Amino acid sequence: MLANYHTHTYRCGHAVGEDREYVETAIRRGLKVLGFSDHVPMAFPDGRESRFRVPLGLLEDYVTSVLALKEEYKRDIDVRLGFEAEYYPDLFESMLALIAPYPVEYLLLAQHFNDSSETVYNPSRPGSRGALSTYVDRVVAGMETGKFSCVAHPDLFCFEGPEAAYREEMGRLCRRAKELDLPLEINILGMRTDRCYPCDSFWPLAKVEGCKVVLGCDAHAPKDVADPDKVRRAQSYAARFGIAPEATIPLRQPR
Repeated sequence: MLANYHTHTYRCGHAVGEDREYVETAIRRGLKVLGFSDHVPMAFPDGRESRFRVPLGLLEDYVTSVLALKEEYKRDIDVRLGFEAEYYPDLFESMLALIAPYPVEYLLLAQHFNDSSETVYNPSRPGSRGALSTYVDRVVAGMETGKFSCVAHPDLFCFEGPEAAYREEMGRLCRRAKELDLPLEINILGMRTDRCYPCDSFWPLAKVEGCKVVLGCDAHAPKDVADPDKVRRAQSYAARFGIAPEATIPLRQPR
């Protein structure tokens, strides 16, 4: 593994460790690129703060820290400044405006919820065919903005309905990803914690469509960065479907 673009920090409230520890672990384990992609702050109209994002008050601190590490360790590793973000049509432009003053290098598209009310967490329980269709609609629309560099855990939606329905909906996600040349992520956190993803029904679709695939650590602690055993497990998982993950991916600045 040469690059990991999916790394969180303690600011989101569900990760641990100092930013520097993530970078130094990445260097020890041979990474050439480490992308920080904590959950993007959202300025919700009702003034609420999301329970899993970087708080608005820590946005400046997050950016300052990552940029300082980027400079300090530039001879050892390429540190990148990014965010993980949902595509909510009603809040997308305001989210982009919020981060526009900063030199953000990429966004990961990660549709944990289908809408900005954030009431139904997509991996939490089996959803309906209609909810799955809405999920795919949101991911496709997000990809089509041209603002994202990769789709994180595209298979996170929990669905236990007919396999044909799953293939139809997720097939169109994979086809659009291929058309837009957007990589899809095999998520090592999901594998590490026995979540409903990676999903064995999804990755044959990605293979058939010829999608680019990348491994993502989804690190929430320094020890999660390029853990050799977990990386080997993810590589073996990809190989089951005849998938050869990309070593690095091009980054699209969300401007």
